[in-house]
Amino acid sequence: MAPAFLTQRDGIRSALELSIERHPDPDADGLSASDAAWPKRLRRIVRASLTHYGRPDLVDTTELLLTELATNALRHGKGREIGVRIFFRDDRLVIEVDDGSPIRPELRHAAPDDEGGRGLLLVEALAQEWGVSQDGTTTWCTLPLTKGPEEMQPAAVTAPVAREIPMDLPADRSAAGLARIQARTLLTVAAWPGNQHHAIDVLHALVDNAVEHALTPGKPNQTLSACFAITEAHELLIDVTDPLPLFPNFDEALAGTSGRGLWEIARRGAELSWFVVGEGFTAKTVRAVLRPGVVEL
Repeated sequence: MAPAFLTQRDGIRSALELSIERHPDPDADGLSASDAAWPKRLRRIVRASLTHYGRPDLVDTTELLLTELATNALRHGKGREIGVRIFFRDDRLVIEVDDGSPIRPELRHAAPDDEGGRGLLLVEALAQEWGVSQDGTTTWCTLPLTKGPEEMQPAAVTAPVAREIPMDLPADRSAAGLARIQARTLLTVAAWPGNQHHAIDVLHALVDNAVEHALTPGKPNQTLSACFAITEAHELLIDVTDPLPLFPNFDEALAGTSGRGLWEIARRGAELSWFVVGEGFTAKTVRAVLRPGVVEL
């Protein structure tokens, strides 16, 4: 089995795909300070991604496995970039790290006082399977997709997107009002078969929340955007992207203990989630999913 050669076939749902530019330091055992910061970033990103896909049960183990594979690749890789991909395939989660080096990594049995050398031993102990691609450049491992708790529901819809309608918004207090005005026209033209008044209210609340909590007053070059997407199953995805890549009080916001905006739209049937986006992962998208049909308000 070599997952690196399976990633373009049917039945795969990507959870994370990114490329990291290496800055090796020969005086620090190959790992520069900028490269050493990446494992922590990856842990944060994969936590947000798997939570977004409704699999928080996989977060802790995936963080450990990805940390070991990525650190090894950053330290010993030969290419300018490190490729990272995590995806769902049939009954397993697959983690791939491509370091560009044809030298195949091997298990080491470190002495008790050694500071390192146990990475692949940890991978072997935690993963269901692990291996290296035939050309030696990609190390992969898998985790079984055991059933999660009954109350856990995927945060993201899986139906393919049939149409996207982007909106550019100013990064200031006028954004929420302008979003409402644009949305009226866009949803009418798109003829989405759901409660359009409710959808406009949801967009307004998400933009208003982003302006209130994610924008820094007076800071230049901030960006704020929104997008409608209609899936083949006629769900409406409302995405609002802001320049703050964190949402530490998301659960509290849904519960209504830190403001009532998101709590209100969740109470009225919107399914809410968030995930990090952007080059360098410096932004986030908050997503609301609305179902087609009449909504009782």
